[in-house]
Parts: sequence; structure tokens; C-alpha cells
Amino acid sequence: MTSTMSEPILTVLDNGLRIITEDSLHLETAGVGVWVDAGARYEEESLNGISHFLEHMAFKGTENRSALDIAEQIEDVGGHLNAYTSREQTVFHARILKDDLALALDILADILQNSTFDEDEMEREKSVVLQEIGQTRDTPDDIVFDRFQETAYPDQPLGRSILGTEERVKGFSADDLRGYLAEHYRGPSMVLAAAGRVDHDALVRQAEKLFSGISAETGPTRPDAKYTGGEYRESRDLEQVHFLAGFDGVSYHDPEFYTSQVYSAVLGGGMSSRLFQEVREKQGLCYAIYSFSSSFVDGGLFGIYAGTGEEETTALLPAISGEMMKLADDVGEDEVKRAKTQLKAGLLMAMESPQARIEQFARQLVIYDRLIPKEEIIAGVDKVDAAALKSYASSIIGQTTPTMTAMGPLSKLEHYDAFQARFIRT
Repeated sequence: MTSTMSEPILTVLDNGLRIITEDSLHLETAGVGVWVDAGARYEEESLNGISHFLEHMAFKGTENRSALDIAEQIEDVGGHLNAYTSREQTVFHARILKDDLALALDILADILQNSTFDEDEMEREKSVVLQEIGQTRDTPDDIVFDRFQETAYPDQPLGRSILGTEERVKGFSADDLRGYLAEHYRGPSMVLAAAGRVDHDALVRQAEKLFSGISAETGPTRPDAKYTGGEYRESRDLEQVHFLAGFDGVSYHDPEFYTSQVYSAVLGGGMSSRLFQEVREKQGLCYAIYSFSSSFVDGGLFGIYAGTGEEETTALLPAISGEMMKLADDVGEDEVKRAKTQLKAGLLMAMESPQARIEQFARQLVIYDRLIPKEEIIAGVDKVDAAALKSYASSIIGQTTPTMTAMGPLSKLEHYDAFQARFIRT
């Protein structure tokens, strides 16, 4: 049977821009995007939030297109153009029909190199971002995660909000945006990815012309991450307590990376997980509870989120810590197998759209500077066994400075020292 999908092809331009494509012969659409290895953790404190604000301003007019032109040109062909900012990357991407790939790439190149940062547009967009910040503050299950990050990584870029503060955003100037763009948006820090119905050679030829003005110099290095931990609590008149417990985690490059993912899946990764079954189903202490393992290039966070009532907080923390302690002592191979199957299925299901494929290809190049074959990922998951999981679980509960953040009616929530002591073996 003839394959309908080619192997990914990688080309590196003279200025260091990496271009990765995968051609799917059976598709009528394509996804294309530019991943920039520069997010919120690259920002100086005085410019906190500028990565996100730059993402917004990129769509507000260039030397060649007005903001309306950008919107109309992509939507005239039925396409979609969007962007997002994370702590480590900023991404601009489009989904279009196969015959309109050249147009999408032209627009992406234009907004990344020729944005005018018009003063009137900047003031309007500042208002939009300020509303976004306000909306987050009105959403406790969002803001408690910002406080969690800040408490885990205090006084450093990795702990600051991606959106920034009102004061910082109000003070951004066009020169700030141009300076940040010139400093961080450089060839070696950027990946152009496309998947779907894509002609690699044609895309490379177009990119060579459109991105020729991108600097070949290496961008500045990111400040190192230093996990600290501690406590943040904020009493609010809410219906629920939003609670997060966290611990120092692992980086993408850590040998325990796959173990951390399997551990999170066993502890709180689904309806069959220990936390869901014990804390929600058996004890009825909360509506929502789950765990997560978030990695960065040089560190990571393991965390547990729960939304619960004021009265239930008294029993919630003992229940969470109890399940973590139990997992360090005993785990069945059936649990490990189930968690690994979930992870592998999630990986395979997530690879069935052009957008998902370019996301994975680009992130792998940005993080590892190479593509990670599917077989290598599956092998990494498969090698995790019960012994490895118990060892990792012991390393988590053996930490002396957990992170604890909470928001809501907190009269019954125990103090940090008491929570910390729950993980001391006697």
C-alpha cells in the first residue's frame, strides 16, 4: 500500500531559521506557523508582559497591510490566523486550504518583520490586554495558577505572569516592541513548520525570500530557573476554595521525564486515577481534582489542583498527601500499564491534524534541536515500571519545600507548616 504521508523534511537557512515540513498527500488543507524561542521568561522585569503584547500587536498593521487587510486576506480564503504566548515560546500560526499556503506564509513573514506599531493601535490594544488581565483576576481558577508559578519561582522571570501587570503594559512603547523584536526574533531562535498538503522545496524557496531580513545572530540566553517553593493564600468571598499543591519537577531533558508523566497519570490523570477515585468518588471532597507535570528546558513543576468547599478543606489536604504517600509505598503494574496506555493513546490521537503535527515538530526542534521519533517517545514511556514509579514518588514527597497556593474562603485550610509536615516519614 502506498503511504499518503511523507517523512518530515528539515532545511536550515543561512540565517539559522529551521524549516520543517511533512506532506500529507490525502489532505486538502495545511497548517503553517512560526515558533519563536522567546516567551515570558526571557523578559526583563521592566518589560514583563511584552512577549504577549507583541503577539497582539503583530496583527495590528504592517508596512504592507492594515489590521483589516490582515483579517480580510486570510478569511477571504477561508483560513484562520492566530497566535499564543507561553513562558518559553511565542507562536504565530495559520490553517488554510492547500492552495493558499503561500498567502499564509507571506502574511506570517509580514507581521513578524514589518509591523508598524502604530500609536493609536497600541493604545487600543493596551486597553484590550488590560481587560484580559482584569478578566483573569475575576477568574480564580486561572489566577491561582499564576500565584502558584510565582510562589514556586519567586523574583525571577519564570515566576512572572505571561500577561504582565497593568502598570507595565500601560508603559510599553513602540521602541520597546522594536527592541524586543530585534533582540529575540532571530533565525537560530525560530522554527517555521508546515504540515498537511505541503511542497517542501516550494516553501523553502518562498521562505528564503520572505525571511531574508531575519538576523543570523544568536539571541540572548534565558535566565536560569530556580525552584524555591513556599506559600501564598488569598481569602476571597467565593463559593469554592481553589487549591494547588506543588513540588519541584523535571525538565524536558531529565532522564525522569517520562517517569514524571506516568506518575502524574497514575496519581491524578483521569477518572481511574488515585486522587479522582479516593478524593472525589469515595470521600466526595471536591468536584474537580487532577495532577499535572509541567516541564521547562531547565526545570519543571509537579502539581495537584483541587476545587472544593470551605468545610471540605479540613479533610482534603490529608487525603491528597495520604494518596501521595501510599503511591510511594505501593503501585501495581496494572496501574502503570493503564497510565502508559493513556499517555501513548493521547500522543497518537493528538497527531491526527496538521496543526497538532506542526506543534509537535516545532516544539521538538526548539527544545531538543532535533525531531523525536514516535517510536522513541513510546519506548521512553514503555520502560517506566512500578519500581521506577515508586522511586520517583518517593523523591517527590521527600522534598522539604512544597508550594502551596489557595484562594477562596480559607478559614478551615491548614497552615503551610502543617501541610509540609505531612510528607515527613516517621
